Amino acid sequence: MAAAGAEAVAAAAEEEEEEAAAGGKRRLPLPDPESGGDSEDEGDSDSSGDGEDEEKENEAEIQRLEEQLSINAFDYNCHLDLIKLLRQEGELVKLRRARQKMSELFPLTEEIWLDWLKDEIKMASEISEREKVYELFERAVKDYICPEIWLEYAQYSIGGIGQEGGIEKVRSIFERALTAVGLHVTKGTALWEAYREFENAILETAQPAPGSVPSPKQQQMLCSQLERIHTLFRRQLGIPLLDMEASYAEYEEWSEEPIPETIIKNYKKALQQLEKCKPYEEALLGAETPKLAEYQAYIDFEMKAGDPARIQLIYERALAENCLVPDLWARYNQYLDRQLRVKELVLSAHDRAVRNCPWTVGLWIRYLLAMERHGVDHCIISEIFEKALNAGFIQATDYVEIWQAYLDYLRRRVDFTQDSSKELEELRSAFARAVEYLKQEVEERFSESGDPSCTIMQNWARVEARLCNNMQKARELWDNIMTKGNAKYANMWLEYYNLERAHGDTQHCRKALHRAVQCTSDYPEHVCEVLLTLERIEGTLEDWDAAVQKTENRLARVNEQRAKVAEKEAALAKQEEEKAEQRKQARAEKKASKKAKKNRIGDKRKADDDDEGEWGREEEAEQPSKRHKGDGDGLLLEEDMELETGLFGRSGAEKPDRPANQKQKASTSRKDIPKVLHDSSKDNVTVFVSNLSYNMAEPEVKLKELFESCGEVEQIRPVFSNKGMFRGYCYVEFKDEKSALQALGLDRKVVEGRPMFVSPCVDKNKNPDFKVFRYSTTLEKHKLFISGLPFSCTKEELEDVCKAHGNVKDIRLVTNRAGKPKGLAYVEYENEAQASQAVLKMDGLTIKEHVIKVAISNPPLRKLPDKPEAGRASQFAVPRQIYGARGKGRTQLSMMPRALQRQSNPVAKAENGVVQNSPATSSEPAEEPKKMSNADFAKMLLNK
Repeated sequence: MAAAGAEAVAAAAEEEEEEAAAGGKRRLPLPDPESGGDSEDEGDSDSSGDGEDEEKENEAEIQRLEEQLSINAFDYNCHLDLIKLLRQEGELVKLRRARQKMSELFPLTEEIWLDWLKDEIKMASEISEREKVYELFERAVKDYICPEIWLEYAQYSIGGIGQEGGIEKVRSIFERALTAVGLHVTKGTALWEAYREFENAILETAQPAPGSVPSPKQQQMLCSQLERIHTLFRRQLGIPLLDMEASYAEYEEWSEEPIPETIIKNYKKALQQLEKCKPYEEALLGAETPKLAEYQAYIDFEMKAGDPARIQLIYERALAENCLVPDLWARYNQYLDRQLRVKELVLSAHDRAVRNCPWTVGLWIRYLLAMERHGVDHCIISEIFEKALNAGFIQATDYVEIWQAYLDYLRRRVDFTQDSSKELEELRSAFARAVEYLKQEVEERFSESGDPSCTIMQNWARVEARLCNNMQKARELWDNIMTKGNAKYANMWLEYYNLERAHGDTQHCRKALHRAVQCTSDYPEHVCEVLLTLERIEGTLEDWDAAVQKTENRLARVNEQRAKVAEKEAALAKQEEEKAEQRKQARAEKKASKKAKKNRIGDKRKADDDDEGEWGREEEAEQPSKRHKGDGDGLLLEEDMELETGLFGRSGAEKPDRPANQKQKASTSRKDIPKVLHDSSKDNVTVFVSNLSYNMAEPEVKLKELFESCGEVEQIRPVFSNKGMFRGYCYVEFKDEKSALQALGLDRKVVEGRPMFVSPCVDKNKNPDFKVFRYSTTLEKHKLFISGLPFSCTKEELEDVCKAHGNVKDIRLVTNRAGKPKGLAYVEYENEAQASQAVLKMDGLTIKEHVIKVAISNPPLRKLPDKPEAGRASQFAVPRQIYGARGKGRTQLSMMPRALQRQSNPVAKAENGVVQNSPATSSEPAEEPKKMSNADFAKMLLNK
């Protein structure tokens, strides 16, 4: 039966191969069930025309994808699209080549392998071609441990049963498959059943003809075949698999003998083990991708049981679904390195790890260590290291780490008992290449070498000094290190001094410390102390005197410089304090003049009724409208409105209240509301809400509707100014702490066109350093930072651009406090691979005539101002509002009238507008100020 099936498959493959040779391409006809016989010719011509157009479009797309891959061979999605199109077009040669290239760069998924294998199986007819399919299967089972691929492999091998040694080859493949995936709780049963069916088929062919007596040889063959099937049943029943009861019932029915007690005991034990595994299997079935938490729980469970085969299998199952998670690969490889220690298994896992996550330097380092641990040839290790350098790490420090790991490996190969060797020269050459590589390649890409303290050169110097006894080379290296900006650090000099102390001589130690005293700027006292200690123990009197003089001179210069800096800081602080005091005084005078002006206006109008019409109209025309700071409505103050309508004699019909007046009446009514002080003991159930619109009507009602979704609201306390105007922030107190925590989720919600800020209620006097920032400020390799976006770009438009390169989990457009976009965005992908791919594709892309910049999210560290020391103020202690949000600009205008600027001494106004005595004459008795009419006031201004 199996041989007949193989012949049928081979015949079909031959026919398809002939078709491919004749036509070049294979296409499946798509009949139209609705077309009739009369329109058959017309339909064929239309469909052929459409087919030609589609074929041209596909060829153009294939050419575009091939060009794109020539530019960036690591574009995973581009590989998938190309393979899909080539398979659709039937381009078998190009399809095979495309799959081959992709498999060299990436481990292929189960679906891709199965499609590839099925296509190759259809084309394989000769024995040599079948061998190529076997080789392809061997590559497939090494990428991931997949039950479906192993089952397909075993079933395909049955087709070659007629060849010499065919049966033994099939059994070998089945045994390997059982070793790999036979313990799979949900999918292992299918493999066991396929193996039994194969052995049952062999048993049927070994049965003698009806009515004939079997020979002793036939009888022996029958017994051995029956024993094989018995063994398969017994092995399967000892493993916890789904539907074990059905397998046990099948064994009872098939076996002519009773089942032994030991087999029943093992079966019951496996059933108990299955009951323990079922919750974890059910959790995996019900969970959504990526199921990392569920798999980790399953792994922890198997770890406690301690069966290495089951632990390995559950790790492989997790990796098949989460192949782009570096941490999962790292944990798996660590387990294999420490527990199993099987060379082929360990190295295969490491190789798959770096092929799936090539951007993770830790996986490459583990791979190098594993190869060294298992005695892999030096040429292969060097080749893997070169691949690591071309993997495209996303940080400069990653290159320093991989170079250091490789140099450590080379150092361990050297026999330092010999004066010179090939390995030593290779080590020195690698050190030199590493220094040059960091300087050229890495610094050009990242604008930094990733090794500012020159750790690689330091290690090189230690190797030369300690292992090669070559202090001259070590000194040259340290001299080079100091010229790279490290001479100002005391710790670098002390590191060099310790090396000289251990492997050099006193003269060079003294020379190094003298240079250190001269160059160190961070901790010169420490270096001076080390120099004096050296001379105290080993120096002569002349050496001691020279050291004392040098250290005293150096410390004197340092103290002088520090005193100048302190004096400068104190002067700046004093200057800022004086400016602050002047501004404070100017604000007080301005406030007093405004208050006096209101009373002065009424007195002036009553003193001169003759001129009130003329001057009243002129004042009304020239009076600027006053606005509340922060309000955008441009409303006149209530007091000014009353003066204009009452003092100029306009007693016309009353105008209806405008919305602004209604608002001010409402705000005036709030003046009488008693202020409720905040109770700090309820901070845990209270949230602080800010950045609300000043124009919000009835904030209590509006916010209560908003926050009631989080829990029962106990109280809402909006904060109003002295004039009853809402100040844009409030306190929301809940019934319980859980509701307050849930309310924090409303942070950045847009309310009346502005993003509302919701933060925990914390007393800043008790916790001055408390900051609330909901987003990460560290490196996030799966998140992108995009700048240069047009302000009109929406979240949906950006998502359409980003989702072409991976699964987008979240997009955040950065806005200012008013909710206006800043042209910046953060895009979060599912994993690091998709984010890295998106950076390569999107950086420099044009969106609405704006060229955007895309990078991995790595916000710079915020430089916090130092706290001023006691007795010495710091320039950073000046409040930000003194100079405004961006500092004191050239366009800041003085609001003082030019007529008053001409006077040399500052003056102050009295309540009715006349000038008071200057401070120099303030000791004289003050005369009663003379009241001025409108006409007198106008004459005074005109005379000026």
